Amino acid sequence: MSRHTLSVLVENKPGVLTRVSALFARRAFNIHSLAVGPTEHPEISRITVVVDVESNPLEQVTKQLNKLVNVLKIVELAPHASVQRELLLVKVKADDASRTAVLQVVELFRAHVVDVTPEAVTIEATGGEEKLQALLASLEPYGIREIVQSGAVAIGRGAKSMTDRALERINRPA
Repeated sequence: MSRHTLSVLVENKPGVLTRVSALFARRAFNIHSLAVGPTEHPEISRITVVVDVESNPLEQVTKQLNKLVNVLKIVELAPHASVQRELLLVKVKADDASRTAVLQVVELFRAHVVDVTPEAVTIEATGGEEKLQALLASLEPYGIREIVQSGAVAIGRGAKSMTDRALERINRPA
């Protein structure tokens, strides 16, 4: 199995996310990450789905997604042709003895401290999966107390906009 990132433009309406994710569930595909948010057009949302699947079944799912009424456009984003990022919040044990070392790790990974208490610091980091895993491995010796990680968000490189033609489809007279 290989990991694929799909960018799915959908109408911003209730129940669309349920129908899209149900399609993956019916095929017994594990969704590695899922992120949803509005686009530059309020009537369109973008679903970024990272899924572990072989190419042929993925093609079948893509065809089935295209049949859903509220799905406007689907693009598979290749890693070399897109920018992909995740957000990580991690709470690390940091007493007086270890705080300086933890802050050096934070600086090394260009992360940010967003909360400080006498016993811990909360760190915010963004980046690719490899960077975030390396940060976690570097912080592990100090004692990770809690982790929250978003799904991947991704956008194609270059000047082309995926939403332009999708907007035409919504505004087309019936």
